[in-house]
Amino acid sequence: MEAVSYLNRRNRMQGSHQPTEHPCSSSVVKHIRAPVDIVWSLVRRFDQPQRYKPFVSTCIVKGDLKIGSVREVNVRSGLPATTSTERLELLDDEKHILGIKIVGGDHRLKNYSSILTVHPEIIDGRPGTVVTESFVVDVPQGNTQDETCYFVKALINCNLKSLADVSERMAMQENIMPIN
Repeated sequence: MEAVSYLNRRNRMQGSHQPTEHPCSSSVVKHIRAPVDIVWSLVRRFDQPQRYKPFVSTCIVKGDLKIGSVREVNVRSGLPATTSTERLELLDDEKHILGIKIVGGDHRLKNYSSILTVHPEIIDGRPGTVVTESFVVDVPQGNTQDETCYFVKALINCNLKSLADVSERMAMQENIMPIN
């Protein structure tokens, strides 16, 4: 929840999140059997979310890849959306933190912001990674907080499972050895 607190503080300072009466916030944690450098190499690519996010078909970044950059994401069928416009809010390669804010698109996720952090850990004697994604979003009219959180957490869980699958395949190809 530290990332949610950071996100809320940052949004209040920047004035970028004007929550409705009923915002929803939560976080999802995923343990991945791959070293942090492999996982971070995928996560940090704001310009290539389709490398691990299964619902993204294409992504185009406008301008240079830096804080404030905007990407146009096309979503695969099956979700109640076809496009999402997202801004890069935070990218810290030392601390392994990525922050994004959804600023447009044909979906109901208004004032959505997320912070994703990546940390090393040891899993069964091998280098592993713990990923935490925290978010805050306004509850759309006609939905409850529980419904909104459930939907967003389901999407994040799907993305993080795919991130784990891709990262673990990459780690196997690199034949990562146990830590002595």
